[in-house]
Amino acid sequence: MDSLPDRIADPWGVRTPYAPGDPWPARTDLHLADGVTEEDVERWVPSASILHSNGDAMDIAVRDGRIVGVRGRAADRVNRGRLGPKDLYGWQANHAPDRLTRPLVREDGRLVETDWDTALDRVAARTRTLLDERGPGSVGFYTSGQLFLEEYYTLSVLAHAGVRTNHLDGNTRLCTATAAEALKESFGSDGQPGSYEDIDHADTIALFGHNMAETQTVLWMRVLDRLEGSDPPRLLCVDPRYTPVARRADVHLAPRPGTNAALLNALLHEIIRTGRIDRAYVDAHTVGYDELAAGVERCTPRWAARICDVPAAEIERAADLLGDARRLTSTVLQGVYQSHQASAAAVQVNNLHLIRGMLGRPGCGLMQMNGQPTAQNTRECGADGDLPGFRNWQNDRHVADLAEIWNVEPDGIPHHGPPTHAMQMFRYAEQGSLRMLWISGTNPAVSLPELGRIRSILAQERLFVVVQDLFLNETAQLADVVLPAATWGEKTGTFTNADRTVHLSEKAVEPPGEARADLDIFLDFAARMDFRDKDGGPLIGWRDPQEAFAAWQRCSAGRPCDYTGLSYDKLRGGGIQWPCTEDAPDGTARLYTDGFDHAHPDRCESYGKDMVTGATVTPVEYRSLNPDGKAVIKAAEYLPPHEDASAEYPLQLITGRTVYHFHTRTKTGRAPELNAAAPDVWAEISPSEAAAQGLADGDLVQVTTPRGAIQARLRTVAIRDGVVFVPFHYGYWDTPEGHRPPDGRPGRAANETTVTDWDPLSKQPLFKTAAARVTLAARRGTPRREHADGKDTARNDTDRSGGTDRKDTHGTDTGSTA
Repeated sequence: MDSLPDRIADPWGVRTPYAPGDPWPARTDLHLADGVTEEDVERWVPSASILHSNGDAMDIAVRDGRIVGVRGRAADRVNRGRLGPKDLYGWQANHAPDRLTRPLVREDGRLVETDWDTALDRVAARTRTLLDERGPGSVGFYTSGQLFLEEYYTLSVLAHAGVRTNHLDGNTRLCTATAAEALKESFGSDGQPGSYEDIDHADTIALFGHNMAETQTVLWMRVLDRLEGSDPPRLLCVDPRYTPVARRADVHLAPRPGTNAALLNALLHEIIRTGRIDRAYVDAHTVGYDELAAGVERCTPRWAARICDVPAAEIERAADLLGDARRLTSTVLQGVYQSHQASAAAVQVNNLHLIRGMLGRPGCGLMQMNGQPTAQNTRECGADGDLPGFRNWQNDRHVADLAEIWNVEPDGIPHHGPPTHAMQMFRYAEQGSLRMLWISGTNPAVSLPELGRIRSILAQERLFVVVQDLFLNETAQLADVVLPAATWGEKTGTFTNADRTVHLSEKAVEPPGEARADLDIFLDFAARMDFRDKDGGPLIGWRDPQEAFAAWQRCSAGRPCDYTGLSYDKLRGGGIQWPCTEDAPDGTARLYTDGFDHAHPDRCESYGKDMVTGATVTPVEYRSLNPDGKAVIKAAEYLPPHEDASAEYPLQLITGRTVYHFHTRTKTGRAPELNAAAPDVWAEISPSEAAAQGLADGDLVQVTTPRGAIQARLRTVAIRDGVVFVPFHYGYWDTPEGHRPPDGRPGRAANETTVTDWDPLSKQPLFKTAAARVTLAARRGTPRREHADGKDTARNDTDRSGGTDRKDTHGTDTGSTA
């Protein structure tokens, strides 16, 4: 058992090397509160991580009705007992003294405490009024990647068939929408083809824009253990930063931000030029190869080198590594998803596997990774706007099938056009057509781009904002109704990780005060709205998580994400990968072992989109292209970024994560060890960039873009010249100002500076494309004027008996939790 000598300084712990094809050895990680021993623990309750997408299985330690620690589950297929820093320490946020414990409503511009009936009656009354006066398009829902499957499915039913709005999306739009889109474009349906176990067999591992060492620490432990074992895999890293992954890579390519599509086209060019394709596989299982070959014919390494500013010889080395692989496993994440031509680039990674025939076999894994712990469930359940069960909104038979399951008329399910993505919902709110926005478990006042604009939208008097969360975060402070939610460890439900592994998380303790599970809140709202099916019965008939899970199983039956072979009792034995059916009772390790059935025109989730404009392909066009249901190889021409460096803004800004925090720090910022490890925002540039401006480590610098500015302490690191990196986690809840920069001065939230732009296919915002400059604000040792003294002064500003002032006047600010 790893006794945790220092898992802040060493996030990955001790090594357990193993050889290819061997099972990954177990190593049980444990962390308990000070003074608590294993003998003191009264109960161990099964769960999994809620602070990243890896799905690390763990047991929650309970003593005297409180969570007192966690222990990795050694028998689980995902982590074999290992836990990362956020797993080990993040549970402490459950006990934070500033948890919301009673509903709040806005009275005379101030949030004041109230009871549940008053709060939900107000929400239901506003919903009814808007539906009567303005129709379903006036109501929108914006949810998270951290709720449970049962909660997403319930939200999906009440939004799609109750309110009948097309305005439903999750903050997974910010982190995993491109993963879903890329899978649909290539394979006709969402669903990760590969498995974490492919790392056990791979001879080559390629990570495209994926700093696995910090975003999926336990998965990186698995890679490290392979690298330390006999016959280690070769490693390719594509990242402009010199990350821990890059330091272990055989080949590290650091392209200019926004040029991923050009780089991948060059890699495809070289593999095709040198004849390292599996022609028999391509002919039997794909369509579109000739178009790809013609499209990349001119994309030589020398051509890409001029665009990407990467040596042509290094591109050739990377192509050799990929082309010589016998068992290639690839992962993709935000370095691709949040950059220019996101979907186009992600699809080219799929193409690498398709032309090499590297799918459906051990070691031939492809994972378009997720950024959040339950991102997969938003997509399965339709909480991202798509129809539940990976059904196709353009396919009338799919809609009719769903209508039959819900016992509603097909016309009662919005499918007149594509679902409304998050950025469009906020635009509708800005324009005034969307008048109510229910935000559950996410913090857009910090996580969306161009925050001055987002604060202005949320602060409008005409927009009725409902926030359902754990804390009075930056978004909740702008709400009209705030609903206190229970979180992980305080409720029961299932969630699915990035390799389709479903875990059961059971209730370990009671939530604080009057806080309620998200499922209970949605069910209460549905009852107050009296949503009915076509026979006059309740639209939503379930009343607890297990009944909701059973309802979801009926919805998923026969679809790619089939859950019919699962049960709560079965999941108590550990995580199981979907599809899990009568024919596959132990789950399914890899998809596409024998063709691409779900790409058939009658079964596919999507007919695809144009790779430049994002225009929807028609059913007739798709059937003509792919009548037999094969994987689609789609070419994508490189196009220059919309915003590039200039004389005024000579750098390119990219944002990202740190190993110690999750999204907007709403939980991890309240865990002492994690907060102490990374208490404040910083900016990274290369030593040569710093020297050119006379800057030094520790200087307070200002990072400015055409949209705004932030101030941060400087770190000079190994990063390509011309790039500045800023972590996006930091907002204002722990500052005196509470939810905005102080008095109009530069803030510390990276998204004050990012651009309102998104990928044309996935509609994912582009957080890695802004033009920026870095200038000196103060020499090292000068304190930041706007920082608090470390206390949660924003939350302390709330008087439970009297309320808190709204900091922005509605409509005038021009300037969970995600």
